[in-house]
Amino acid sequence: MPALTYPEAMVIGLLQGVTELFPVSSLGHSVLIPAIIGGSWAQDLNVSRAESPYLAFIVGLHVATAAALICYFWRDWVRITGGLLTSVRYRRIATADERLAWMIIIATIPVGIAGLALEHAFRVYFSKPVLAALFLCANGLILLASERHRARAANEPETATAPPPQGEAAGQPAWSAERARPTGAARAVAAVSADGRLARMSYARALAIGSAQIAALLPGISRDGMVTVVSMRSGLAREDAVRFSFLLSTPVILAAGVLKVPDLVGPLGAGIHGQVLAGSALSFVGALLSVRFLTGYFGESRSLRPFGFYCLAAGLFSLIFVLAFR
Repeated sequence: MPALTYPEAMVIGLLQGVTELFPVSSLGHSVLIPAIIGGSWAQDLNVSRAESPYLAFIVGLHVATAAALICYFWRDWVRITGGLLTSVRYRRIATADERLAWMIIIATIPVGIAGLALEHAFRVYFSKPVLAALFLCANGLILLASERHRARAANEPETATAPPPQGEAAGQPAWSAERARPTGAARAVAAVSADGRLARMSYARALAIGSAQIAALLPGISRDGMVTVVSMRSGLAREDAVRFSFLLSTPVILAAGVLKVPDLVGPLGAGIHGQVLAGSALSFVGALLSVRFLTGYFGESRSLRPFGFYCLAAGLFSLIFVLAFR
């Protein structure tokens, strides 16, 4: 029997693609779902086990998820990459695209260093079902607390006599105003406008937001969730915070996959290349559908609360189930 079956690969592949971008922790789900199903799933899909083919499989899923993000935001990445190349060529940081490109690089450095130094230890010692369930509960509580703080701040009395600002003056992204005509041109204009606002952040602020991704090394803690929460606490509108989390996710997820490609083509990947392709294809589709849904969802100024309640409920259920039946 293969070390990783096609049903396992397809279920986990789709799960990875969907949950990587929702603020609900893909790693936490990858630990908990096999543990709940039990049997060969718990044995084959044990991310904390050394020399497991599952690790090589996860590499392919990360590359597929990053590819989906690049495809969806390809116009933005062409523009931002062009800004980086122009900045290097002319030794300047003058435009919004040039500034945003360096912000993404700076914000990615902390999690890159932490991932290289701590990923193995975090995976081996913390990727246990009970701990993943507890971290998923914590992730839910953080999301709910963030929305509660945001609601309180919104209800504070205004000190100025002028009417409250609207649209971009209030920090609301342009795509909220463009929803009546969601054409490709309108989305492109909205993206440029949003990136212009993001580029006005300080580099220290971008670094602090990017550092929040380190928490996602713990299974059950969402990278996108932490970036969104910290961004909102620092003053970004929710939609801009979500966009910045997607922009930061692409290089992090891609690097996590590419750096471990030797595992995929080496002995760990032997005999599971077909499963990797099947899982990666579903991961790509799941990620593409997820990012399309989430950009529209948060473009309507909706709350993080549903995701917080989900994480709390799923974490508690998983904890009770694992303690009682495993």
